[in-house]
Amino acid sequence: MANISSPSADAILTWYDRNARDLPWRVPPHDSRAGVLPDPYHVWLSEVMLQQTTVAAVTRYFLDFTGRWPRVQDLAAAEDEAVMGAWAGLGYYARARNLLKCARIVSRDLDGRFPDTEAELLKLPGIGPYTAAAIAAIAFGRQAVVLDGNIERVMARVFRVEAPLPGSKEELRGLARGLTPVERAGDYAQAVMDLGATICTPRSPACGICPWMESCEGRLAGVAETLPRKSPKAVKPVRFGVAYLGIGPEGAVALETRPESGLLGGMLGLPGTEWREDVPEDVHPLEADWREVPGEVRHTFTHFHLRLKVLVGRLDALPGDRLRFYPGDDDLPERLPTVMRKALRLGLSAVEDGFVERA
Repeated sequence: MANISSPSADAILTWYDRNARDLPWRVPPHDSRAGVLPDPYHVWLSEVMLQQTTVAAVTRYFLDFTGRWPRVQDLAAAEDEAVMGAWAGLGYYARARNLLKCARIVSRDLDGRFPDTEAELLKLPGIGPYTAAAIAAIAFGRQAVVLDGNIERVMARVFRVEAPLPGSKEELRGLARGLTPVERAGDYAQAVMDLGATICTPRSPACGICPWMESCEGRLAGVAETLPRKSPKAVKPVRFGVAYLGIGPEGAVALETRPESGLLGGMLGLPGTEWREDVPEDVHPLEADWREVPGEVRHTFTHFHLRLKVLVGRLDALPGDRLRFYPGDDDLPERLPTVMRKALRLGLSAVEDGFVERA
């Protein structure tokens, strides 16, 4: 379009210098301009946590992790169960398993130092193209092209890309590459992220205070808020399952550590059936007088909705070593993934109502 100025990295960096969000893993722009780089461990940890999760939700977890495990070597030496418990509530639990694998490789094989190039970062567990680019740019100042959801939205609007995602992703990446500067590449990436999070928001963008206002083809065409367009999502199937809440001596709860592979791998949880698209038959994991509690647990994963029945029963002992009794105190829910936390609370509420007697 005629008479439209091109967006520039300088304009958004000037805006970022005045408006950068204060985040615990970030080096402020005045320090960054002086050559201070953030701790690569902090950048990596925050970026893994931020996948599919909001900044508001991640901040508490980041501070907890760095308080308990201040260096990557400390995280590498941690017990799996402690880390998985600390991760509970963040979701997407394969990230936590890969977090530990990556920390142990960096600590054991790389002398506690993260690689400083995208190619080498991509060799580590749980680090994909976006995370590798973000670490390379933010932690090491590399001219890497960072493309998250916020940056995709900004690029689609500024350049009026009307082709829907995910098909337009590579076009958006090319446009982002053309704007990424050699100097302050990390600050630039964080500036565009902040722009998308605070001004160029999904709904009701604040175009009047945007540093790229005069360059935004989407705004000038009156279609900015409709971009990026997205292909219709497939309808998620519903799966069904049963969770068993076994109440032991002194109110202890019987839990298992789930297999490493699959959803919620390596996490503590209630024993139960497989999750299937047809209603499974009850396959009791232990001998007990199991009773189904009123209501059900509903939870949504990335690819399906889950509906769980919860059965409760009294247990005097546990056979074998697959299950362990855990104290049924106020801290227990915090050690469980969200869906298991819901099932525990539904079952315990029935116990409190006298549905099954405590030992």
